[in-house]
Amino acid sequence: MYAIIETGGKQVRVGQGDVVRVEKLAAEVGQTVTFDRVLALSREDGQLVVGKPVVAGARAVGKVLAQARGPKILVFKYKSKVNYRRRQGHRQPYTRVQIEQIEA
Repeated sequence: MYAIIETGGKQVRVGQGDVVRVEKLAAEVGQTVTFDRVLALSREDGQLVVGKPVVAGARAVGKVLAQARGPKILVFKYKSKVNYRRRQGHRQPYTRVQIEQIEA
């Protein structure tokens, strides 16, 4: 059984017991989070239920494992024929979540 959820403007395929990386959530480590925007749901018998736009009554429940930041990405700015060069770094925050159950 798996579900396709939407969080942080992205779609993620999750199954029970999966550990996924999603955009930063406002939750502490150890807290339980609920994803209500389930776009599609595969049941135990193999039937696929697609929502319009979400599946009514379906949700995925997970536990927050960590709040962390991704690897540093360097951003360069450059303009030719001018002494203009800039370098800037960025680390995107994310949340690691373990999916505990999918409710239909």
